[in-house]
Amino acid sequence: MPPKIEPGLCDGCGICVEICSEDVFLGSPRKGKKEGEKATVGHAELCWHCDWCVEKCPTQAIRLVIPLAMHIPYREAPGRNKL
Repeated sequence: MPPKIEPGLCDGCGICVEICSEDVFLGSPRKGKKEGEKATVGHAELCWHCDWCVEKCPTQAIRLVIPLAMHIPYREAPGRNKL
């Protein structure tokens, strides 16, 4: 399941696009979008649920939807928002 971007919180900084090693997100000022346009989830099937985008988002606009099969091995780290 893909990461979810809360449009009301996203400021369009493009950090998620730049740091995602799997190119799950589309759009940033450096990748064809205008300054301030919001990133979108473009290739959800590529997401490895590494949580890097959630950790680096300055506005906490991204959350991961953990697939049911991963709920048992997934462990909530202290200080993170619960899903």
